[in-house]
Amino acid sequence: MEPTVVDAATSLKETQLADWIRERHSVLIGYSGGVDSTYLAVLAREVLGRDNVFAVLGRSASVPAAQSESARAIAIERDIALRVVETSELSDERYAANPVNRCYFCKSTLWQTLVPLARELGVETILDGTNADDVFEYRPGARAGSEHDIQSPLALVGLTKSEIRVLSRARGLATWSQPSAPCLASRIPYGTAVTSERLGQVERAEQALRDLGISGNLRVRHHGDLARIELEPAVLDQWLDDSNARRLATVVRAAGFARVAIDLRGFRSGSLNVLEGVVAA
Repeated sequence: MEPTVVDAATSLKETQLADWIRERHSVLIGYSGGVDSTYLAVLAREVLGRDNVFAVLGRSASVPAAQSESARAIAIERDIALRVVETSELSDERYAANPVNRCYFCKSTLWQTLVPLARELGVETILDGTNADDVFEYRPGARAGSEHDIQSPLALVGLTKSEIRVLSRARGLATWSQPSAPCLASRIPYGTAVTSERLGQVERAEQALRDLGISGNLRVRHHGDLARIELEPAVLDQWLDDSNARRLATVVRAAGFARVAIDLRGFRSGSLNVLEGVVAA
């Protein structure tokens, strides 16, 4: 792989981020194994050393098992101290009812678990992986972070998702090209209850599509007995071919859906937010 060129503006932001982390002496990071939190954890480990950085992975039915295993593997590879905690957002009736601010209740549960853990470890600063692009999106979970004094240093120094990918690639992190992976509940329309059964259907269907060789961004949107499949526009025509479409439909039905539809508009991040009028198209 050719060396990654990092421009001066992005390098300056990383230097500012490293200085900010250094001033905290020790940090606990809400870690998912995604692009942002992985980069943040690796940089913090470089700056503060292993004994002063704790990455905490929340495990629940809303997080695909494959994603959790990948997060564990990265932490081991990069020698980052990892804690795994069980979160119980499904037991919160407000979360399970799936209102438009569902993420607020999920993040509240997470931070209510991590704040006492940080105190136990003697860590004063808790970080999340919110980046500079995220602040312009509909993210009700951000309010929960604010209420628990969670810091978002990536956003603070102005690092965007694309810049974090470049910096991750420069460090040899496999996550640099990893598709975004919001929780499985984001595939269920607002107002439809979030249940372990529905989350399991989505997880099995998306994993089955990955096993077929579909890479890049994809979503299986849960509409009752119908699965609406969103694929990257670049591969859409390939999977609209009759034989491939039949293969796709077969594995998705096996995951527990009676009907399968491929969305001709392709993948759109937050498409359920658009459908519900939460954000503009």
